[in-house]
Amino acid sequence: MKKFFLALMILFASCANAEELLEIRVPCREGLEVKAILPNGEIIPLGRVLMTPSKTNWPAYTASKWSENSSVCASAVNAIHILLNVENNRGRIISLVPSVTIAPAAGRGSFFSIECEAGTGIFGGFAPLTGSRVSIERDGVEIPLADVPTPDDFLIIRTKLPKSPKIFMVDIENRPGGRVIAHGVEGVRVIARVIHKVGGVGRFEGTKFQGVGRIRASHSGVIDVSTSKRGEIGGIQIMPLKHALTSKEMINAWKLTQWLIIGPLPNAPDLEGREPLYKSSFVPGPQLNDKLPDLWSQYGRKSLILCRRDGGEWERLPDFAGRVDDALKDVTHLRLYFPFWSF
Repeated sequence: MKKFFLALMILFASCANAEELLEIRVPCREGLEVKAILPNGEIIPLGRVLMTPSKTNWPAYTASKWSENSSVCASAVNAIHILLNVENNRGRIISLVPSVTIAPAAGRGSFFSIECEAGTGIFGGFAPLTGSRVSIERDGVEIPLADVPTPDDFLIIRTKLPKSPKIFMVDIENRPGGRVIAHGVEGVRVIARVIHKVGGVGRFEGTKFQGVGRIRASHSGVIDVSTSKRGEIGGIQIMPLKHALTSKEMINAWKLTQWLIIGPLPNAPDLEGREPLYKSSFVPGPQLNDKLPDLWSQYGRKSLILCRRDGGEWERLPDFAGRVDDALKDVTHLRLYFPFWSF
């Protein structure tokens, strides 16, 4: 396995960091088809619109405020959230959700319902990166998304499809003071430090729609990793320090074992809403019937998290569902691979 990963690193480093854009077009009228437009012009249907928003959602979940206006602030198997603006230090959002899901952050009446399975389509292989720009096409003219769209509008999301990510994996030493180490085309560097280690798994509801060792959700204040099979609920969350310190709903993260909290290096900016971990990095990736254009996109965009137990060899995450406070007590390292689209 070591030789495989070394070869993969060399291959990444030898590729240019070119990137293309995927355009997602969401009609704002019920019954019409959501479409993905690939860089080569190919059009892929992603499910009909079953419901459109009648209002926006304010105040939204706390971490939404660390994103940019008119951008994707969360990308997950069970929802995509889009930040319109920040008012009184709280985000105002609208959301897209699959027709059957669990998505508490999507407020009543403030979301598009899309006819597809959770974890597939725009909630899977074609999911947009956080930070992706969002606009409204109205009468052939694009304008910033600032309010509830009208029935004749199209919601346009443009997301990067990196040919080779600048960072291709991050290793986390799971202990207080442990290093968060980025491996990329510019070499190896420490980008953060562990404040609070993870030792157990918990009932993060959206993990029901993702598999073991895969990304359930990524947003400006959380990386949510599934530790359970699809259909079961279990996972961990990797959270930046400011979110853990200042968000009232995260007070239990310090008391329980299901959260890994990381902090910035001395004199460095806060991690919330910033690359490489909390913007423009992770997507849920393809599963079930998702078929991407080729081998590289199909497997390169599939998220992967490995671990080391008691300092041993890299291996898959153990399969745990429910709340098990000591499930990961022997995990000494975590590794997150960054998705890519092609070479």
